[in-house]
Amino acid sequence: MRIGLTGGIASGKSSVSAILRELGAVVIDADQLAREVVAKGTRGLEQVVEAFGAEVLGPDGEMDRAKVGAIVFADEERRRVLESIVHPLVFERIVELEAAANGVDGADGTDLVVHDIPLLAESGRADTFDAVIVVDAPVEVQVERMVRDRGWTREEAEARIAAQASREDRRAVATYVIDNTGTLDDLRHRVTEVVEELRS
Repeated sequence: MRIGLTGGIASGKSSVSAILRELGAVVIDADQLAREVVAKGTRGLEQVVEAFGAEVLGPDGEMDRAKVGAIVFADEERRRVLESIVHPLVFERIVELEAAANGVDGADGTDLVVHDIPLLAESGRADTFDAVIVVDAPVEVQVERMVRDRGWTREEAEARIAAQASREDRRAVATYVIDNTGTLDDLRHRVTEVVEELRS
């Protein structure tokens, strides 16, 4: 089964990913792929430099993610330019990894391939999956976590949340909603329940 996994920033999606891996799912992480496709020496990074200029490179020749983030979160048109470079490259990698996971499936019985996609609700691709898991937390909780764990200001946190789909939009594409306002044990219990339902 192909499962889409999504959630707003600081909703706890990476904790859910980790639990899914423990439960035997193959997890394909779109965020990680988005970093890989613009790593030093890739055609993705060349395209970013062509679009945004050499000033987005750090001294090590890698993309300065903070600098690019500041540009694209302040300007929707620039964000679309970045997405038009990164998304197709990520999609190519996803297809390759899914093919590899399918090969593994036959060998070890892995039955769940989970696509961890932060912007799944925004991409309009939710209906391409057999099921969609949405990790959910109230906006106030997301803001608190970003301020506490990432050292962001409240304004930075709120701007990042505003740039993503609303909770309602994400919940609208969900087959399963996983509330992440409790303890890690609560979260593990709920994820296990969902996986058992998916496998039944």
